[in-house]
Amino acid sequence: MPAFSEKERKFLLEFARKTITTRKIAIPDNTPARLKEKGACFVSLHEQNGDLRGCIGNLESHEPLIRNVARNAINAAFNDPRFPSVEPGEIKNLRIEISVLTKPEQLRYSDANDLLKKIKAPIDGIILAKGERSATFLPVVWEHFARHNGYDKEGFLSELAMKAGLGPDDWKEGCKVETYHAILVEEK
Repeated sequence: MPAFSEKERKFLLEFARKTITTRKIAIPDNTPARLKEKGACFVSLHEQNGDLRGCIGNLESHEPLIRNVARNAINAAFNDPRFPSVEPGEIKNLRIEISVLTKPEQLRYSDANDLLKKIKAPIDGIILAKGERSATFLPVVWEHFARHNGYDKEGFLSELAMKAGLGPDDWKEGCKVETYHAILVEEK
């Protein structure tokens, strides 16, 4: 997936902020053509100190990227069950981060050691599924994780397994693993 132009990046970020502010999905007529193509994304909101304030997205594209950004921006701000809704006075202080995803692909591996060898930190976003439980970590999560643990793939997979409601070692056997990449569009 090629990177976005500076114009496209600026458009996405301004559009996401306006959508959060108005709580309305209004696709502008001047939307760049590439942003009208199908695309999947996650929108993350961060406080000024870097703490996560909301993050919602989807892994597969079912609609134009611009509409997906709008829907996920509103949901990250007002419907992330981990956080209270963003208050109007907070919006100006939030930093917006949009991860535009490639299509997930199943990772074939023979055992836990083979899985660890095949995962590419910090490039791969990972979907871990076992039975009815699943969870994902975006590629950008590697950077947050690495601040405290380095690029510890075992620790990363253990955290992901626990996010899915599994035991910390459940990733070692019987899991379906998919990987994807992301283009990060973020406010500085």
